[in-house]
Amino acid sequence: MSLIKSISGIRGTIGGKVNDNLTPLDVVKFASAFGTWLQNNKNKNDLTLVIGRDARISGSMVNSLVTATLQGLGINVVDLGLSTTPTVEIMVPELKADGGIILTASHNPKQWNALKLLNDKGEFITGENGAEVLALAESEDFNYAEVDDLGKYETRDDAFDIHIQQILDLPMVDAEAIKAKGFKVVLDAVNSTGGIAIPMLLDKLGCETIKLYCEPNGQFPHNPEPLKEHLGDICELVKKENADFGVVVDPDVDRLALIDEKGEMFGEEYTLVAVADYLLKNKNGVAISNLSSSRALRDVAHAHNSEYFASAVGEVNVVTLMKEKNAVIGGEGNGGIIYPDLHYGRDSLVGVALFLTHLAKENKTVSELRAGYPSYFMGKKKIELTPEINVDDILTKMEKEYQNEEVSTVDGVKIDFENNWVHLRKSNTEPIIRIYTEAKSQEEADKLGDDIIAKIKSLI
Repeated sequence: MSLIKSISGIRGTIGGKVNDNLTPLDVVKFASAFGTWLQNNKNKNDLTLVIGRDARISGSMVNSLVTATLQGLGINVVDLGLSTTPTVEIMVPELKADGGIILTASHNPKQWNALKLLNDKGEFITGENGAEVLALAESEDFNYAEVDDLGKYETRDDAFDIHIQQILDLPMVDAEAIKAKGFKVVLDAVNSTGGIAIPMLLDKLGCETIKLYCEPNGQFPHNPEPLKEHLGDICELVKKENADFGVVVDPDVDRLALIDEKGEMFGEEYTLVAVADYLLKNKNGVAISNLSSSRALRDVAHAHNSEYFASAVGEVNVVTLMKEKNAVIGGEGNGGIIYPDLHYGRDSLVGVALFLTHLAKENKTVSELRAGYPSYFMGKKKIELTPEINVDDILTKMEKEYQNEEVSTVDGVKIDFENNWVHLRKSNTEPIIRIYTEAKSQEEADKLGDDIIAKIKSLI
């Protein structure tokens, strides 16, 4: 099965059978459910939704289905066309809309697409709200509008301009300092909408942009997840062009990875670390990431006499804790920057602008900047258990086994040792415990994972 229904939306592979893949009928049903949910929860008749999509091959088709369905419910649609996830998030409150839908499967391969659902603040709907939408989709309790009450349709082509101007207006973005440096930047936008938006931003900041895979045609030239093993081409091009650094974004532009001037990975985890370093250097406050993100963010926060807290994994959970703690900066270790002075969503564009400001003011190369941060290495393993084994019981035993260490049970079990940590999370779909580790060397991170697996086996 390639259709995944979750509290944050619906995603799947295009084509195939209804309820098994993301077919036109599934798109219409889910769009109907979200539109109906909004109608049931808003005390007004004239609803408006903002829609935007990444450059996937199926995007135009899915967009047509969603748009027509919403109009059929009597909901007005503002269509941004080719856009980014953060741009749609910004445009919902900008246009005083009642919600939004982003058509993107993020870093999934080209055969995938998805509907991601936003509330009237331009933020992802809560788990509770998502469950209500899923229930509506199952019941198919929809009431479509009569002909005189169909929703109106309009397009906007100024969303990137508005998004970029809001970034340039931020006090912590110093466009003049960046322009004075005249940075040369290579961009890999995996042939999606980052190839439109990021060059517009870099141009405003006086940077020279070397484009690699910036044609928004949805033909991803490599696996679109911005990991080291997929990014050989840009690493070579940065060196060949003698560029200052490279920028890599995923198809919907909410994850930001950086390449240093030597063609080496800066490290996805360290995108957030570098931005937090700059912001907390100028304003003491709170930094937030999730429990599976690098300890380097905690170290940098403490170095600036600031606090650090970790949420459960998932953007909604990070945002909830950021609001609770009134955080200065937050995000996820996958290159997701959430800067609340702009909006509560992962945003590669504001990440680029803040990183460039930091780089300009530090007067260092990107590799020198990276060398100044604590160096950690991550390991990822899993242990497969037989279905009759109670995974929750195993996690409880592990919590008790390491009760003398710093243990969090916010999301699975995370054990913080003096020089490393391990995070155990159970799969929701199969009897698997996922094991994330971090240590001062790759060997130590991998050994810690193996030791924990051995400990779990001894407890079974």
